[in-house]
Amino acid sequence: MARVAARLSVNGEQSSHPVDEVLPLPKLALYGFQHVLAFYAGAVIVPILVGSALKLSPEQLVYLINADLFTCGIASIIQAWGVGRIGARLPIIQGVTFTAVSPMIAIGLGAGGGTAALLVIYGAVITAGIATFAFAWMPARVFRVVMSLFPPVVTGTVITILGIVLLPVALKDVVGGAPLVGDGGDPKQLAYAVGTMLFVLVMMRLGRPFVSSIAVLLGLVGGTLVAFALGDAKFAAVGQSDWIGVTTPFHFGAPKFEWFPILLMLIVMLITMVETTGDTYAVGEIVGKDIDSETVARALRADGAATAIGGLLNSFPYVAFAENVGLVRVTRVKSRFVVVAAGVIMIILGLLPKAAAVVAAIPPGVLGGAATVMFGMVALAGIQTLGKVDLKEEKNALIVGVALAFALFPATVPAFFEKHMSVDLASLLNSGVTLGATAAILMNLLFNGLGKGDPHADPQAAPDAAPEVVLPAQADAPVALAAAHKADGSDGSDGSNATDGSDKADKAAVRDPAGTTDGAATPAG
Repeated sequence: MARVAARLSVNGEQSSHPVDEVLPLPKLALYGFQHVLAFYAGAVIVPILVGSALKLSPEQLVYLINADLFTCGIASIIQAWGVGRIGARLPIIQGVTFTAVSPMIAIGLGAGGGTAALLVIYGAVITAGIATFAFAWMPARVFRVVMSLFPPVVTGTVITILGIVLLPVALKDVVGGAPLVGDGGDPKQLAYAVGTMLFVLVMMRLGRPFVSSIAVLLGLVGGTLVAFALGDAKFAAVGQSDWIGVTTPFHFGAPKFEWFPILLMLIVMLITMVETTGDTYAVGEIVGKDIDSETVARALRADGAATAIGGLLNSFPYVAFAENVGLVRVTRVKSRFVVVAAGVIMIILGLLPKAAAVVAAIPPGVLGGAATVMFGMVALAGIQTLGKVDLKEEKNALIVGVALAFALFPATVPAFFEKHMSVDLASLLNSGVTLGATAAILMNLLFNGLGKGDPHADPQAAPDAAPEVVLPAQADAPVALAAAHKADGSDGSDGSNATDGSDKADKAAVRDPAGTTDGAATPAG
């Protein structure tokens, strides 16, 4: 029985690739809602942290959250659906980057806090977004030179770091949230987390393909219902919320443009470019779609456009969300239109404070249990990318090892930055992702220099590497990774290629560096 309504390629023609699969509307809505729940906690934590640090009122904080959700929806649709040569057309959710939290708080506190501080932040965000958008339109030859800064040893390391850095966030939720960590946590929340995690794993292991693909959603709903029955899920805020909340441009006033905040935000966007590049290649690896420099450029243009729109609509810088990369791997649902559906749901949540309040009522332990599974899969996606790197080469091993050490430094000795650095410098460097990504890029330049062409190009361009990259399941990599890769392309879940013969198309996409198997435009230049 046919599982799809259509398969649409980049140019609107029929495509055989699962990424372009348009699922029936009920499945689109269900899978899209799962993505929203998976990303929700990570999405709203940034406006909460920034708003709280700037001493905003509860009403202003709610407005920031709604604006963030609304803009996340727009950004995700741009990235997944694509507008011309903007958007990677992959199942990538866009969310506010954690890398920008400390710099934005520093900018805001330097501007005196309150809504006046938001105006300075938004001026920097808009400028950085426009700069990123312009950068991604560089001539193809120049862009390939820049992309040579991000070979697999760098992008794989950064994605692994993202998973490792995100795991403590999930584990804090496991014990009830960050405020309870110092007191030893809440055993009841830990029980919810363990129960949710076990439920998700059992559903994935024993459930039918469709059930296993929504295991995270079922775990979140089931865990919340159990918590509600025991009196630990509170929905009082739903009744206190407004029905409609419209996000308008420049709600807090006209943005202010100051040189140092702009410089700081430009550095933040440079780091997010590494994140998005790594996430794009990671998703391409998961869904079996060839990724070239043009695809990465389209993804970065979407980042820049979304960030500029975020500044206009009272939100913050946007990046490909690593949390949902993990969800794509867990569920094996490859259709980008699932992310489009998630974007529509996010826009609706951004307009309905009551609906957002329902989702916000999910207990932290339940969120933490589900997030731990997904963030672990994010790290696995990075490890899989590193599987294409010759780590027997001492220089590559040093790049990975030292970058990981730098990434763990801020979490290990956070007081160092407060005691020995200025507020501005600490706001930039007190980030595991920033330090780890910077170390990986600089060490790669030191040991490997600038590569020629696209460092992630199809192995047909380099025949000596073909046996290791064309068929990752046969590479000299851990058995578990090979099995995971095989599962991505051979099961019967929605968006996979088991029942419609598109497994051959997947392999053709890997062999075809131009990506012509799905009608995608060949890279310029």
